[in-house]
Amino acid sequence: MMNNNAISIYIHIPFCEQKCNYCAFNSFCASEKVKDEYVDILCKEIESRKVGTKVKTIYIGGGTPSVLSESQIEKIFDAIFENYNVARDAEITVEANPNSITKNKLKKWKSLKINRLSIGVQSLNEESLRKISRLHDREMALEKIEIAKKYFENVSADLIVGLENESGDNLCEHADTLLKLGVKHISCYLLEVYENTKLFELVKNNKYLPLSDDETIDAFEKLAEFLEECGMQRYEISNFAFPGFESKHNLNYWQRGEYLGFGLSAHSFVKNVRFKNADTLTGYKNHEIQSEKLSGGEVLEEIIMLGLRCRIGVSLKDLKRKNYDIQTNANFKKYLDLGILNMKNDRLFLNPKFYDVSNTIISDLLP
Repeated sequence: MMNNNAISIYIHIPFCEQKCNYCAFNSFCASEKVKDEYVDILCKEIESRKVGTKVKTIYIGGGTPSVLSESQIEKIFDAIFENYNVARDAEITVEANPNSITKNKLKKWKSLKINRLSIGVQSLNEESLRKISRLHDREMALEKIEIAKKYFENVSADLIVGLENESGDNLCEHADTLLKLGVKHISCYLLEVYENTKLFELVKNNKYLPLSDDETIDAFEKLAEFLEECGMQRYEISNFAFPGFESKHNLNYWQRGEYLGFGLSAHSFVKNVRFKNADTLTGYKNHEIQSEKLSGGEVLEEIIMLGLRCRIGVSLKDLKRKNYDIQTNANFKKYLDLGILNMKNDRLFLNPKFYDVSNTIISDLLP
């Protein structure tokens, strides 16, 4: 049973045309036959877990959902709308890569009530795109965004911070170009080099030299300052949007709203219990699911951690309802006096100037 509040839905599409060398997500290349089989299983899962609660956001992520054919994506949306009470004003997002965006797909997505695109640009530097194994170049990325804007007002773009030879000035140039095309939201992710990726081996053998930690932080801060000067709000540590174009789906995660996850390795969160689907196709077909009931302490930690990552902050009353008076924490007054924390009425905020050390600060504020 769900509560009476509106929920979110996440759907994972694990397929890609080519694995990027930095990617550690559960994604892989597959034949059309495998995609068809996966969509069939996915639709059965969607149907089997139907609830009457209203759905306020839907997010199709991956992998690369845009590799699906029009008929495959339509089948998924038929299953959703036939089994769930989707709000008329629901935010419905699909992730897409420039190389797999076509006019026909854009038309189909719009007809399916998709109203937000998240495009994996990552960089507009030709050499960077080639070195991280992206299948698009600068020209293709800009062309596809321009075409997408003819169908969708709400377009988001991803940028990676920390790529080899990409300074803050380079990132600001990328962002400026994207904003001039009408992009409303930009997600800025720090490059992470994971083991068992091609990039890890390249870095290990000195064949790829990402920015140092200090250089990455400097580049991010310069980009953040530029985006805010352009009128965007930094509503979460890594996300910037013009007012009214914040990702409602992601805000639901950060505010600990409930959500259902469908597909390979997808997560769900209901009544303080986290569920996770299997990471393998075999396990997913066999309906293997892991679950974890969060303790009171874990709930409290999430409230603080997620809230201080966001512009909305944390309610002190909410913390007290969880039997924690954060004002009694030995570090609270120190951080407040130093301007690291700010308070307004009942809410506590982390000064954005200290986002780069947020993990340490948040850790110090936990009970």
